[in-house]
Amino acid sequence: MPDTRELNTGELPRAPEARPRFLFRTPPMPCPYLAGQVERHVFAEIAGPEAGGLYDQLSRAGFRRSHRVAYRPACPNCSACVPVRVDVGRNRLNRSQRRVLRDNADLDALEVPAIATPEQFRLFQRYQQSRHGDGEMARMTFDDYRSMVEDSAVGTALAEMRGPGGELVGACLFDRLNDGLSAVYSFFDPDQAARGLGTRAVLWLIDRARAERRPFVYLGYWISDSRKMAYKTRFQPLQALSAGAWRDLQA
Repeated sequence: MPDTRELNTGELPRAPEARPRFLFRTPPMPCPYLAGQVERHVFAEIAGPEAGGLYDQLSRAGFRRSHRVAYRPACPNCSACVPVRVDVGRNRLNRSQRRVLRDNADLDALEVPAIATPEQFRLFQRYQQSRHGDGEMARMTFDDYRSMVEDSAVGTALAEMRGPGGELVGACLFDRLNDGLSAVYSFFDPDQAARGLGTRAVLWLIDRARAERRPFVYLGYWISDSRKMAYKTRFQPLQALSAGAWRDLQA
């Protein structure tokens, strides 16, 4: 059963109308990012007429969304997971990112509603089997995928990237916040990894946030010792949440 004891809610919104409906802590599990570490998470429900405002505040407090809950690490003896976001107004492309834009100039990237399709799921499966074949997401069914995409109480959409022939080569599920866009999950054609499609998806989010005058793109958690998360530091300036304040990350 979920553990509801000793939850540190100091960073959560205190207004009664914006409080989470419930909080609980998951049991200890092996950490998927750092060998020998144990992970736990705190979860809060996102539901009701105040869901959008609550999600905004939880995101600024370092939470992420999955379906209709927000979560953040609450690990014993470890604080390696650092929430990070791109400062859109000060962001400048580096040489590698300019090359990614050139290499993908033949792609069309556009926003579509958060509605799962068989075409997306086929690409999602190929990506999971290639990149995360031993993970839980590799065993997801279409109904699981549809729930991930469509089960949301906030403003959620997909960015699709399509090749010259109209084929789907990448997608990014994202949420709209008052102060930015939040990347939920991205996947792409593993046979076209050299294109840098993951980078292209983040650059699309940055461009869209800039066009909508939203100051940040939230990229989830960064771990300094995790190679899987090293790409996030390439989007500068990158801010990190530490001691309740967002500051430029010196990685």
